[in-house]
Amino acid sequence: MPPVLFILTLFGALCNLGQTVSREEKHRLKNQVVEMFDHAYQNYMDHAYPADELMPLTCRGRVRGLEPSRGDVDDALGKFSLTLIDTLDTLVLLNKTTEFEAAVRRVLSDVRLDNDIVVSVFETNIRVLGGLLGGHSMAVMLKEGGQHMQWYQDELLHMAKDIGLRLLPAFNTSSGLPYPRVNLKHGVIGPETRTGTETDTCTACAGTIILEFAALSRFTGDPVFEAHARRAMDFLWEKRQRNSNLVGTTINIHSGEWVRRESGVGAGIDSYYEYLLKAYILLGDDLFLQRFNIHYASIMKYISQPPLLLDVHIHKPLLPARTWMDSLLAFFPGLQVLKGDIRPAIETHEMLYQVTKKHNFLPEAFTTDFRVHWAQHPLRPEFAESTYFLYKATGDSYYLEAGRTILDNLNRFARVPCGFAAMKDVRTGSHEDRMDSFFLAEMFKYLFLLFAEPEDIPFDVEDYVFTTEAHLLPLSLSTAPRSSSIPSNRTSEEELDDSNFDWTCPNTRLLFPDPAFPRNLREPIRSAVDKSCPRPAPYREPGMGRPPLRAQDFMANNPEHLELLRRMGVSLIHLKDGRVQLVQHATQAISAVAAEDGVRFMQEMMELSSQQQKEQLPPRAIQIVSHPFFGRVVLTAGPAQFGTDLSKSSTGVRGFVTVAEPYSGCSEITNAEYVQGHIALLQRGQCMFAEKARHIQKAGAIGGIVIDDNEGSSSDTAPLFQMAGDGRSTDDITLPLLFLFHKEGNILLEALKEYREVEVLLSDKARDRGVDIQEAEEGCLTEATTPTSFEPIDQSQMSTVELDESPPEQVTPSQEEVSPVHEDTSPAEELSPPKEETSPAEAEVDVAQPKEEKDSERREKPEGDSDSSSQSVDELLADWREDLEAFQQMEKDEL
Repeated sequence: MPPVLFILTLFGALCNLGQTVSREEKHRLKNQVVEMFDHAYQNYMDHAYPADELMPLTCRGRVRGLEPSRGDVDDALGKFSLTLIDTLDTLVLLNKTTEFEAAVRRVLSDVRLDNDIVVSVFETNIRVLGGLLGGHSMAVMLKEGGQHMQWYQDELLHMAKDIGLRLLPAFNTSSGLPYPRVNLKHGVIGPETRTGTETDTCTACAGTIILEFAALSRFTGDPVFEAHARRAMDFLWEKRQRNSNLVGTTINIHSGEWVRRESGVGAGIDSYYEYLLKAYILLGDDLFLQRFNIHYASIMKYISQPPLLLDVHIHKPLLPARTWMDSLLAFFPGLQVLKGDIRPAIETHEMLYQVTKKHNFLPEAFTTDFRVHWAQHPLRPEFAESTYFLYKATGDSYYLEAGRTILDNLNRFARVPCGFAAMKDVRTGSHEDRMDSFFLAEMFKYLFLLFAEPEDIPFDVEDYVFTTEAHLLPLSLSTAPRSSSIPSNRTSEEELDDSNFDWTCPNTRLLFPDPAFPRNLREPIRSAVDKSCPRPAPYREPGMGRPPLRAQDFMANNPEHLELLRRMGVSLIHLKDGRVQLVQHATQAISAVAAEDGVRFMQEMMELSSQQQKEQLPPRAIQIVSHPFFGRVVLTAGPAQFGTDLSKSSTGVRGFVTVAEPYSGCSEITNAEYVQGHIALLQRGQCMFAEKARHIQKAGAIGGIVIDDNEGSSSDTAPLFQMAGDGRSTDDITLPLLFLFHKEGNILLEALKEYREVEVLLSDKARDRGVDIQEAEEGCLTEATTPTSFEPIDQSQMSTVELDESPPEQVTPSQEEVSPVHEDTSPAEELSPPKEETSPAEAEVDVAQPKEEKDSERREKPEGDSDSSSQSVDELLADWREDLEAFQQMEKDEL
């Protein structure tokens, strides 16, 4: 074997060894999961119980009606100690038998199910009914073991039947589809119910009933529950679009007409598909399997574009319905494992893992080029669920590393003294005072199972099926007597087709013992997500030597450098908005060799930009912390390349703001007595950013905020950039300087106009501790999209540099936003993949900063649709409504 080949082979072997997680490390990670569960559960019991949920920032329980309404999100809360019920079977799985027995006694003595309150049928079914049935299954299992729960006499099952009966009135429709909400005490019909007027429900809401209702029927011998759930499933199947075999997202419960006709595997539909397959597993009815396989074939034909899963229109399935994906689809790889379709499961999971590593958590929604679309993350467990099932199917320790990443991010970014707090913005790290019950019910189950050895688990999980809320229902229910009064789904026209039963429900032994198989599938996806992955060095002809100018040495205000660029056919253009473009025309070079030098220079410039994007600093946060804001208003700001690095400051810089005079900050500050000890507000333009910083620093300011003078600019539509220096040393600047677009800056100016003293915190991320937010429930987060890097499409390229409206300055990697676009291509158009070969022949390439797609992330708005820049501060501080209609629907579909 040649020596080089031997070295490469050895390196590969070492890499494989490095990915192996030892048994001791798995044991440590398993114990860490248990410790994290204890932290969350004990804080709920200490600070929230008997409330439905814990508010981990304010260390108190969330009681519906006592806290400001969160709209549809609160439909899960029924004053029935939701988190405790949802957590019952998790306690048993984690070997906390004593705690489980105490929790069951608490549920039996304290929980009331007849409250006069309107709740979501879907959420109550999967969390409360499912939690009681999972608890009952565990209690029976322990009792049969002879050591625990010997006193238990099916009390949880009696409560489960009670809540099941309270949900039944919702199914009193001509279609059999349930109303989305029901009053626990009064049902649906009648004025005292305060519900029953709804006409629409989501597909998942109506189609995620069968497991819990059928289990209830088979546990109790009462067929009415399974009958109603089957009727709803039958109706959804009948209303599928017959050509595409897809279902829509929202359906009219009376007419059966599709209200929203987009189809995907995420919010609004997700668990309908899950319950079709799992109903076959739990109940043994082949018809559920056939229906699932018919749907699945259409999903893989129209929706699955590995590694992406994109919504389409049910009547025109080749037409995409949206350009972003939501985090709930992260369950789908796990379902594909259950189906036995491992290849696309590996590919989609890898995409989700790379997005997780890019943003620390899966954002609620992210674009097809993996930017944040909705920035929230309410500690959803779906990615952990798929990670567990893929590890179980492949035995690849890579998935243990993915689980370790989940644990580390939860502890680093979400852990707070009173539990774990949902992320309001995954980029700035701001929190929401929220810890949903599914965090305890699902997240810790899947993470524990991922790291546990068989002897660590007190029962055989192969004897159970997981509901969508990860509750455990015994497979023995399939042999339970099924009453003949439950109508058969099968009709004379619907014969089972054996061809629809391939590759389903695989044995849980290793399907792919060769670790190279999943690794080979993952590698291409890794490059797709990380656009700034390393590229080969540009080709250099033998004997060509060093080019006359290196990109890292280039200074835009150096006449010698500009002359060298001219000789290489590269020209420099100043744009009105302050940017600088580099454009190469190969025919304008003084020689073919100079033209090739120009190509290499442009390549290097692209490489520097790619490196900068790989090391892109996250956006900074400007948090208004004074009365009456108390940290609820957080504005996302761009950093500077000079001055205090807020990412290295544990406390940030806190101070009152004042407007500098002159507002441009381009000459000596005339109101220094007011600026001293304050954070100065400045307007962009007329001079360099560094010059502004020096003037306010001389006046005694402790920080500065530059507000864009381009009216209407917003981080919604424009990417943040780093403010550049002035081409000379900026070591003398020691204060922090941040940049706000016009829309976000106006929020700060409006606050200053209404309140004489406005105090802000400049930091790397919003702080939920150290800031008085005891009375703050929701905040206004003005979000920004970080720039996306693109691959070059030609070797004749131009770079766009974001500078202030001022003379040229040094171009450094951290200043650039580089993306190549052909001369006749709009910057907003999609770019083609890189070409393998190019020649230095005549070409004119113009690269401009790509126009970012508008970020439609969740915003918390007051009543009305007025722009936040024109709202008064009183409006900003009003009860913020649940935002966009799409996000409302998403939250209502599944939490």
